[in-house]
Amino acid sequence: MTLPGWTTFSFTHDGLTRDVYRRGSGPGVLVMHEIPGITPRVEAFARRVADEGYTVFMPDLFGEVGKPLAPGYALGQMARACIRSEFAVLASRGSSQVTRMLRALCLRLHDEAGGPGVGAVGMCLTGNFALALMVDPWLMAPVLSQPSLPFPTDKEARRGLHVSDDDLRVIKRRTREDGVTVLGLRFTGDPLCPKARFDRLRDELGAGFEGIEIDSRLGNPHGISPLAHSVLTEDLVDKAGHPTQRALHRVLALFDEKLREPMRAAARDA
Repeated sequence: MTLPGWTTFSFTHDGLTRDVYRRGSGPGVLVMHEIPGITPRVEAFARRVADEGYTVFMPDLFGEVGKPLAPGYALGQMARACIRSEFAVLASRGSSQVTRMLRALCLRLHDEAGGPGVGAVGMCLTGNFALALMVDPWLMAPVLSQPSLPFPTDKEARRGLHVSDDDLRVIKRRTREDGVTVLGLRFTGDPLCPKARFDRLRDELGAGFEGIEIDSRLGNPHGISPLAHSVLTEDLVDKAGHPTQRALHRVLALFDEKLREPMRAAARDA
């Protein structure tokens, strides 16, 4: 399916082939969609990023492009992801196979867009993929929106980060030495992205992790549903003062700080 205003190309790496949607110009940002697929709200977020002045690559990983979210559709795609070999949904100390393809796609994006590096946004099933991509030096602005892998089936899994111990050591070094900030977003009542996971990120990364946790308890002041899950898409309320809008603006500000500001600084010094 085509998306108005987007071009597409086919990308193959490590035995996986996916269509990739491309839009915009400027520094690169990889947008990895959530379950069930590239819904209209996911496309709207990616378009917003592109319209802010970035080259966006959005790979089609599962689902039907353009199909709106519906409970049955989401459950069906979740079930399919659980049995597909490229997604290791229960792995606490290892990344899904698909992240190898996404790392190569990030390199292509960086080669095409230039600049100091690229950003990456993962959501839900792909949330911690943005963390795994940090093992490469060109990933400079990772955003983990409601990272849900590994599925929080027990205490260890609730604290799991879906990266290997070796990769975690590289990630920790990059936050210390390269100034990379890992930005995480979640609703406080989201069972798929438990508090323990953000606590673990704080424990491991210290000042290198910035967590935004949006109150979704019953009776919260913004009337956010206790079932809220998708911070940047389905549950985004793009109105002044709403915490999800503030989260969106922080994502855009991170891209500006890490991807655009170094280019402005270099131009001033030239």
